[in-house]
Amino acid sequence: MERPWTTVSPIIPTMKSILFSLFVGLVLLSGCATMPQSTAKVEVNFENPDKFTDFKTSYMGTDRDIADLTNQFTKYLQNLGGIYLPDGDVLTITFTDIDLAGDFEPWHGPQAQDIRFLKEIYPPRLTFNYKLTDASGKVVAEGSKRLMDLNYQMRIQLPSTDPLRYEKSMLDDWMRGEIKPQVRLASK
Repeated sequence: MERPWTTVSPIIPTMKSILFSLFVGLVLLSGCATMPQSTAKVEVNFENPDKFTDFKTSYMGTDRDIADLTNQFTKYLQNLGGIYLPDGDVLTITFTDIDLAGDFEPWHGPQAQDIRFLKEIYPPRLTFNYKLTDASGKVVAEGSKRLMDLNYQMRIQLPSTDPLRYEKSMLDDWMRGEIKPQVRLASK
Protein backbone atom coordinates (compact mmCIF):
# COMPACT_ATOMS: atom_id res chain seq x y z
CA MET A 1 0.00 0.00 0.00
CA GLU A 2 1.32 3.33 -0.98
CA ARG A 3 1.27 6.27 1.44
CA PRO A 4 -0.30 9.51 0.26
CA TRP A 5 2.22 12.21 -0.44
CA THR A 6 2.46 14.65 2.47
CA THR A 7 4.74 17.52 3.05
CA VAL A 8 5.61 19.10 6.29
CA SER A 9 6.22 22.78 5.96
CA PRO A 10 7.44 24.93 8.78
CA ILE A 11 4.98 27.48 10.02
CA ILE A 12 6.22 30.77 8.70
CA PRO A 13 4.59 33.75 10.42
CA THR A 14 3.16 36.32 8.12
CA MET A 15 4.02 40.01 8.41
CA LYS A 16 0.45 40.66 9.54
CA SER A 17 0.73 38.19 12.43
CA ILE A 18 4.12 39.58 13.46
CA LEU A 19 2.76 43.15 13.53
CA PHE A 20 -0.32 42.02 15.44
CA SER A 21 1.87 40.27 18.04
CA LEU A 22 4.01 43.40 18.43
CA PHE A 23 0.90 45.54 18.85
CA VAL A 24 -0.57 43.22 21.50
CA GLY A 25 2.77 43.21 23.32
CA LEU A 26 2.92 47.01 23.33
CA VAL A 27 -0.63 47.28 24.61
CA LEU A 28 0.07 44.82 27.40
CA LEU A 29 3.29 46.59 28.34
CA SER A 30 1.62 50.00 28.37
CA GLY A 31 -0.97 48.68 30.81
CA CYS A 32 1.79 47.42 33.11
CA ALA A 33 3.75 50.66 33.10
CA THR A 34 3.61 52.69 36.27
CA MET A 35 3.80 56.43 36.58
CA PRO A 36 6.86 57.80 38.39
CA GLN A 37 6.28 58.61 42.03
CA SER A 38 6.65 62.29 42.80
CA THR A 39 5.71 64.66 45.59
CA ALA A 40 4.60 67.21 42.99
CA LYS A 41 0.95 67.99 43.43
CA VAL A 42 -1.76 68.88 40.96
CA GLU A 43 -4.98 70.34 42.32
CA VAL A 44 -7.86 70.24 39.86
CA ASN A 45 -11.06 72.27 40.30
CA PHE A 46 -14.17 72.55 38.14
CA GLU A 47 -16.12 75.81 38.28
CA ASN A 48 -19.82 75.05 37.66
CA PRO A 49 -19.28 71.86 35.62
CA ASP A 50 -23.04 71.48 35.12
CA LYS A 51 -22.89 74.64 32.99
CA PHE A 52 -19.99 73.50 30.77
CA THR A 53 -20.68 73.55 27.03
CA ASP A 54 -20.47 69.76 26.54
CA PHE A 55 -19.46 67.73 29.56
CA LYS A 56 -21.49 64.53 29.39
CA THR A 57 -21.15 60.95 28.27
CA SER A 58 -24.70 60.59 26.95
CA TYR A 59 -27.16 62.82 25.15
CA MET A 60 -29.24 63.58 28.23
CA GLY A 61 -26.30 63.71 30.64
CA THR A 62 -26.48 63.08 34.38
CA ASP A 63 -24.78 64.15 37.59
CA ARG A 64 -23.02 60.79 37.51
CA ASP A 65 -21.51 61.77 34.12
CA ILE A 66 -20.09 64.93 35.66
CA ALA A 67 -18.64 63.05 38.64
CA ASP A 68 -17.07 60.41 36.40
CA LEU A 69 -15.58 62.95 33.97
CA THR A 70 -14.18 65.21 36.71
CA ASN A 71 -12.59 62.14 38.30
CA GLN A 72 -10.99 61.09 34.99
CA PHE A 73 -9.60 64.58 34.31
CA THR A 74 -8.27 64.87 37.86
CA LYS A 75 -6.49 61.51 37.82
CA TYR A 76 -4.96 62.18 34.42
CA LEU A 77 -3.62 65.60 35.40
CA GLN A 78 -2.21 64.24 38.65
CA ASN A 79 -0.37 61.56 36.65
CA LEU A 80 1.00 64.25 34.32
CA GLY A 81 2.18 66.21 37.36
CA GLY A 82 4.22 63.20 38.41
CA ILE A 83 5.90 63.23 35.01
CA TYR A 84 6.47 66.94 34.31
CA LEU A 85 6.73 68.63 37.72
CA PRO A 86 9.65 68.40 40.14
CA ASP A 87 9.09 67.34 43.73
CA GLY A 88 7.38 69.96 45.85
CA ASP A 89 5.83 71.94 43.01
CA VAL A 90 2.09 72.57 43.03
CA LEU A 91 0.00 73.15 39.91
CA THR A 92 -3.55 74.36 40.47
CA ILE A 93 -5.92 74.14 37.52
CA THR A 94 -9.50 75.46 37.56
CA PHE A 95 -11.60 74.49 34.55
CA THR A 96 -14.15 77.14 33.61
CA ASP A 97 -15.51 75.41 30.48
CA ILE A 98 -15.10 72.09 28.68
CA ASP A 99 -16.45 71.10 25.28
CA LEU A 100 -15.58 67.47 24.60
CA ALA A 101 -14.58 66.27 21.14
CA GLY A 102 -17.55 65.32 18.99
CA ASP A 103 -21.21 65.80 19.76
CA PHE A 104 -24.45 63.88 20.01
CA GLU A 105 -26.77 63.93 17.01
CA PRO A 106 -30.10 62.56 18.26
CA TRP A 107 -31.79 63.17 14.91
CA HIS A 108 -30.20 59.93 13.69
CA GLY A 109 -32.84 58.07 15.69
CA PRO A 110 -33.21 56.44 19.08
CA GLN A 111 -30.53 53.84 18.38
CA ALA A 112 -27.91 56.57 17.81
CA GLN A 113 -28.91 59.25 20.29
CA ASP A 114 -26.11 58.36 22.71
CA ILE A 115 -23.39 58.01 20.09
CA ARG A 116 -20.81 60.80 20.08
CA PHE A 117 -20.12 61.71 16.44
CA LEU A 118 -16.56 62.89 15.85
CA LYS A 119 -16.53 65.49 13.10
CA GLU A 120 -14.28 68.45 12.31
CA ILE A 121 -17.10 70.84 13.31
CA TYR A 122 -16.99 69.50 16.90
CA PRO A 123 -13.38 70.08 18.07
CA PRO A 124 -12.42 69.63 21.73
CA ARG A 125 -12.07 72.85 23.75
CA LEU A 126 -10.72 73.31 27.27
CA THR A 127 -10.79 76.64 29.11
CA PHE A 128 -9.03 76.95 32.46
CA ASN A 129 -6.98 79.11 34.82
CA TYR A 130 -3.73 77.79 36.25
CA LYS A 131 -1.06 78.65 38.79
CA LEU A 132 2.27 76.89 39.25
CA THR A 133 4.22 77.36 42.48
CA ASP A 134 7.59 75.88 43.34
CA ALA A 135 8.52 74.05 46.55
CA SER A 136 9.20 77.36 48.35
CA GLY A 137 5.72 78.71 47.46
CA LYS A 138 6.97 81.17 44.84
CA VAL A 139 4.62 81.59 41.87
CA VAL A 140 6.48 80.37 38.79
CA ALA A 141 3.69 80.76 36.21
CA GLU A 142 0.01 81.62 36.12
CA GLY A 143 -2.60 82.60 33.62
CA SER A 144 -5.68 81.61 31.68
CA LYS A 145 -5.65 79.15 28.84
CA ARG A 146 -8.01 78.15 26.10
CA LEU A 147 -6.96 75.00 24.30
CA MET A 148 -8.66 73.89 21.10
CA ASP A 149 -7.53 71.28 18.58
CA LEU A 150 -9.14 71.80 15.18
CA ASN A 151 -7.08 68.91 13.78
CA TYR A 152 -7.86 66.45 16.55
CA GLN A 153 -8.89 63.74 14.08
CA MET A 154 -5.57 64.00 12.27
CA ARG A 155 -3.45 63.03 15.29
CA ILE A 156 -1.66 59.72 14.99
CA GLN A 157 -2.52 57.67 18.05
CA LEU A 158 -2.59 54.04 19.02
CA PRO A 159 -6.09 52.63 18.77
CA SER A 160 -7.90 53.67 21.91
CA THR A 161 -11.33 53.36 23.39
CA ASP A 162 -10.66 56.18 25.87
CA PRO A 163 -13.46 58.69 25.28
CA LEU A 164 -11.20 61.52 26.56
CA ARG A 165 -8.17 60.68 24.40
CA TYR A 166 -8.30 63.97 22.48
CA GLU A 167 -8.66 66.15 25.58
CA LYS A 168 -5.90 64.23 27.38
CA SER A 169 -3.64 64.66 24.37
CA MET A 170 -4.19 68.44 24.44
CA LEU A 171 -3.42 68.58 28.17
CA ASP A 172 -0.28 66.51 27.68
CA ASP A 173 0.89 68.85 24.89
CA TRP A 174 0.21 71.89 27.11
CA MET A 175 2.08 70.45 30.11
CA ARG A 176 5.04 69.38 27.97
CA GLY A 177 5.15 72.59 25.93
CA GLU A 178 4.36 75.30 28.49
CA ILE A 179 4.60 74.05 32.06
CA LYS A 180 7.75 71.92 31.77
CA PRO A 181 9.80 74.81 30.25
CA GLN A 182 8.58 77.14 33.05
CA VAL A 183 9.80 74.62 35.60
CA ARG A 184 13.23 74.56 33.94
CA LEU A 185 13.46 78.38 33.94
CA ALA A 186 12.48 78.58 37.60
CA SER A 187 15.12 76.05 38.63
CA LYS A 188 17.98 78.06 37.07
